[in-house]
Amino acid sequence: MKHVVVLGGSIAGLAAARAVRGEGHRVTIVEPDAPGAGGARAGVPQSGQLHALLDMGRRQADRWWPGLSEELLADGAVLGSGDEIRMFADTVRKVDVPGNELIGVSRALLEEHIRRRTLADDHVDVVTARAVGLTTRGGRITGVRLRAAGPESEPEPEQTLTADAVVDAMGRSSRLSAWLTEAGWEAPPVDRMRIDLGYATALFRRGNELPGVVVAHQLPSVTDEQADTGAMAAVEGDLWMAVIVAYADRRPTRDSTEFVRRMREMAVPFGVVADGCEMVGEVRTYSMGHSFRRKWWAVERLPGGLFVVGDAVASFNPVYGQGMTCALLHASCLAAHLRGGADLHAPARGYFDHVEVVVDAAWEVSTLADLAQPHVRGPYPTGYALARRMSELMARASVTDAWVHGRFLDVVNMRRRPADLKTPRFWWRVALALRAQAAPGRVR
Repeated sequence: MKHVVVLGGSIAGLAAARAVRGEGHRVTIVEPDAPGAGGARAGVPQSGQLHALLDMGRRQADRWWPGLSEELLADGAVLGSGDEIRMFADTVRKVDVPGNELIGVSRALLEEHIRRRTLADDHVDVVTARAVGLTTRGGRITGVRLRAAGPESEPEPEQTLTADAVVDAMGRSSRLSAWLTEAGWEAPPVDRMRIDLGYATALFRRGNELPGVVVAHQLPSVTDEQADTGAMAAVEGDLWMAVIVAYADRRPTRDSTEFVRRMREMAVPFGVVADGCEMVGEVRTYSMGHSFRRKWWAVERLPGGLFVVGDAVASFNPVYGQGMTCALLHASCLAAHLRGGADLHAPARGYFDHVEVVVDAAWEVSTLADLAQPHVRGPYPTGYALARRMSELMARASVTDAWVHGRFLDVVNMRRRPADLKTPRFWWRVALALRAQAAPGRVR
């Protein structure tokens, strides 16, 4: 049984630990902060915001922890499908898609269940400490340098935890690139897109004001550059969790009166909750300056025994809810790599090649709309003008055509790749939908 150290104990790290254990290796998770009240951790400041577990993410979670969805539902989470999931382009409701499913659950409850299930394994341990560097020998990672998880202003003596491999699940603020550079290795090239995004989440008591509505998601049209984006889900505790997202000078604040006013300006379900439900607690805000992807697959000289997962690889605009699902897919890439007989001590090129596919698919979806914002300055991909025009047409068609909308949701939910929205068949259906919308007597 080989020993793998996972740096970070949030969902990405827990999923990686589960994938490694599934291949027969012993795991130690290094995590500086333990869960506090309500399951939240200081190292995840956005944990109180509304998170989306996309359909593909839920499938992967049920694969790693069989019966997880049923456990969440028994603990108050809400599963919605079909017309219970209401999606809007601006304030116009899109046609329902039969078979589409989403689960409404807080990040804290989801992580609590995943943590409990993962740590129930006798061969998964947790060390409460702060990783401060790596040890290497002979072209591979051999361990992690640790300090006690106290204030960084009062450093404790270092200790070394030996390992056959290390998984970086330290999130957006990962220091791995700096550690490797200091040790004479390459840092990955990084793509960054400045988005200057802010979002705010509030809880409301849930009654019967919207029977059957589990999720409402409003996206601005591609051409509407400053409209609020929002989402709302029924979650455990008989609560609505609502989030408002906006850019630059329109970023939402902690002002509860402003939050309710902006909800009223959105699609009908948001206004119903704003007018008829009591807000519970305070409005919580979080900001995100940029999206990025660290291109580990492009590094020419990789040390052996190194894997990177979750936001430590790439972090996207949260509007599309891709973060947790990508992390779970990274765990699947890790399991596939190990199951194929890969040497843990060798550079994990096959793993990073698989991760590149996942990251690039999410990046393509999340960055196209961001580039329409007037304050975003690129980088613009080749053919951006055409891609934006195609997105506008697709968005219009998806309002009335269930087949087009379903294919779009397949890509958003990461069940299909963006290339599936570029086939002749897909654009024939888009053309038919737009033609039907233009027919006399139809609302445009």
